[in-house]
Amino acid sequence: MKKIIHKAANRGKANYGWLDANYSFSFANYYDPEKVNFGALRVLNNDTIQGGMGFGTHPHDNMEIITIPLSGALKHKDSMGNKWIAIEAGEVQVMSAGSGLQHSEMNNSPNEEIELFQIWIFPDKNDVEPRYDQLKFDPSERKNKLQILVSSIDDDVKNTLKIHQDALISSIDLDENSDFNYTLKSENHGLYVMVVEGEIDIENENLGKKDAIGISDAKSVNIKAKSASELLFIEVPMQF
Repeated sequence: MKKIIHKAANRGKANYGWLDANYSFSFANYYDPEKVNFGALRVLNNDTIQGGMGFGTHPHDNMEIITIPLSGALKHKDSMGNKWIAIEAGEVQVMSAGSGLQHSEMNNSPNEEIELFQIWIFPDKNDVEPRYDQLKFDPSERKNKLQILVSSIDDDVKNTLKIHQDALISSIDLDENSDFNYTLKSENHGLYVMVVEGEIDIENENLGKKDAIGISDAKSVNIKAKSASELLFIEVPMQF
């Protein structure tokens, strides 16, 4: 088993006034040669956007982009014809940039800030037709059990969003002192675990809020919640 620890305090940081950004991997003006990607996982940004602010129209191509609001609401517009669609906490958004598109993301509130995760995953197919989707997920369905949010478009996993990569994004809410064992799809995959809230012991490592760990060369991962905890799992191929 190989482990990479990313403590919250050691993330890349940038404050633009309207945007307070924390980067798990090299992004924008933040570069760390030890933190470029974890397998097919290229970006995990934890952004807080002030009311009425956001990202103006900009291009993407050949990237699977997943947005998970933690609090507040985002709104999205793109060159595929989507006009200011709201994405609220409890929902997840997927955009396959494929052969190329342009989009804008803004805080949907003029006054309240929004906190979110944005995840970029390298695709396994280039220049596909761009696509957009979003789904609302019932939090009761992740109480001490895995709730799959995103899966491969080639896999028959029901009630999930789809991306062009053999990857899984899942969430779980664990009670204090509960245990959970995560089994990976393949030994060629790795698992990146972000502690959204709480404190856990994971494979002899102690992690707190917004700490993360990347684990590879493993069949399964054992977790014990030291307090009530919310976890985000991103399972990706390590070679792609």
